[in-house]
Amino acid sequence: MSMTDPERIPVIVGVGQVSDRPADPDEGLDSLGLMVAALNLAADDAGVALAEIDSLAIVDQISFHSLGKLCEPLAAAIGASPAINYQSAAPHGDTPVRLLNEAANRIGAGEVKLAAIVGAEALRTAAGRAAKAATGEDKSYNAIRKVATRREPNYAQKHGLAAPVDVYPLYENATRAAWGQSLAEAQFESAEIWSRFSEVAAENEGAWIRNPATPEDILRIDERNRPIAFPYSKLMVANSSVNQGAGFIVASLAEARRRGIAEDRLIYVGMGAAAKEPASILHRDRFDHSVSMETSITRTLDLNGMTADDFDCVELYSCFPCVPKMARRILGWPWDRPATVFGGLTFGGGPIANYMSHAIVSMVDRLRNEGRYGFLFANGGFATDNHCIVLGSEPIPAACFPQEFDYQAEAEAKRGAVPELVEDYAGPATIESYTIFYGRDGAPKAGVVVARTPQAQRTLAHVDVSDAAMLAFLTDGAAEPVGTAGQVVAIDDGFGWRA
Repeated sequence: MSMTDPERIPVIVGVGQVSDRPADPDEGLDSLGLMVAALNLAADDAGVALAEIDSLAIVDQISFHSLGKLCEPLAAAIGASPAINYQSAAPHGDTPVRLLNEAANRIGAGEVKLAAIVGAEALRTAAGRAAKAATGEDKSYNAIRKVATRREPNYAQKHGLAAPVDVYPLYENATRAAWGQSLAEAQFESAEIWSRFSEVAAENEGAWIRNPATPEDILRIDERNRPIAFPYSKLMVANSSVNQGAGFIVASLAEARRRGIAEDRLIYVGMGAAAKEPASILHRDRFDHSVSMETSITRTLDLNGMTADDFDCVELYSCFPCVPKMARRILGWPWDRPATVFGGLTFGGGPIANYMSHAIVSMVDRLRNEGRYGFLFANGGFATDNHCIVLGSEPIPAACFPQEFDYQAEAEAKRGAVPELVEDYAGPATIESYTIFYGRDGAPKAGVVVARTPQAQRTLAHVDVSDAAMLAFLTDGAAEPVGTAGQVVAIDDGFGWRA
């Protein structure tokens, strides 16, 4: 059934994004200030007053944790008193798309006529202020790792798998092996995709880094591009050291018309689909595929009656290369077409959970100028949360709101058997995936193997990075380590991997 009542058709009417680059961090905007600035831009873009919004949805932020819940302070700062005012429970990368989908549902249900969604992070300013206030030698500030290690270390964290940058390499190495790529081929694909991201960012005024990088730049390891976690280097990972905010305003088509907003400024919201992986990375069925990613992408295509050929542009979430590489294969998007409209999380900027707000802003800008339809794929957590949605410069015939976007049951029905986790195994095993962690000096500091026992159980083992032969085997690309046999042996601090 198609929806033709303009009171129930959601359209994006205003967008805004802002970057803050203070010379002195004490003079910089905090997350709340960035949100206010972004919403004011969105309101100006739409020609509406923020006091008129009846729904406000906020993406949770981590850079200024002391601000607490921002619902009331933000509403007061923009002079609004919306009947619906809430903040996401956690800062996950899929959040902006989910909040957009929820706003579309409320408009489709006739509950609201004007909804605002916003988020921001000022991690660069927070780090600068922390450094100014710090005493002693340690002036580093890593909010992401601080959040990830707030509790007593669990089994994965004791093996170095604490922050997203530690975990996504497991998917990278597993997918490379599953796709039959050599290390050089897989790295080349990543570098080609990332180079195109940098070119898009260079043309986007909202992007944080606007210097194009060639594939060779991205592959070259030097002081500007140090290794982070094998096989990723600095130019392949999300850049969270930014101060960025972005927001957008959604209205019913009827409300937009009553306000005289030009038709060519309206971007129609299509239907969305979401699904998650288990929260624990060690309780997932595999690392070379994600059934929740597959379900969210394919179901979104089905709901909107579209294929990849219908899209003029896409945004495939890009915290680390494995994510858009997996997503583009499911979607059917060619590697040699840009997979972003904003610039990716390395170059556009990686403001934790709010990246997709910038992608939505940039997608609206793009579709207002060229093309009919765009596809947005959001990912959050540790390759955990997936939510996709479609936008269009013209009506999307299949779209009908409100809609149920949770397809978790469908994803679970596709999931393979999850291996039993054993934490005290010693004996023969094969490598399921692995990574090596590097210090700021570029030297390897630790490593971990995810191994499978002869009984198909899963266990972790430390890598001795002082073993030159082992390090070379895992990182030089001469042979594929995934699937090779070895031994898990008892060592002083747990269990180690031996070839």
